[in-house]
Amino acid sequence: MTTGSPTAQQRYAFKADFFKALAHPVRIQLLERLVDGDRSVQELQQVLGVAQSVVSQQLAVLRARHVVEARKSGTTVRYAVRDPLIGQLLDVAWKIFNNQLIGTQAMLRDLQRERRRHS
Repeated sequence: MTTGSPTAQQRYAFKADFFKALAHPVRIQLLERLVDGDRSVQELQQVLGVAQSVVSQQLAVLRARHVVEARKSGTTVRYAVRDPLIGQLLDVAWKIFNNQLIGTQAMLRDLQRERRRHS
């Protein structure tokens, strides 16, 4: 008998699928623009400087995973993030990457000092 609630495996698969949706440079760029407000494909294409087909394809991936939503405005379709917490997630990710970069830079400086001592 099933209770209808997801298993732990299903929850982890859901989380992994969500992060897969973010795992593309253009999708990250799209989300960074969309957290500031809704935009059309044409607006996104102009800002990112990529082909309209690329923007549409990547938005379709984000829509399929319920990360963004589309709304018709006249003859234009406008896209927006479904959850404003996406902006916070991107900010936290940036901080993590920055911390990693700082750590890597410190390690490189240490290695350079060590190499000079042994030269």
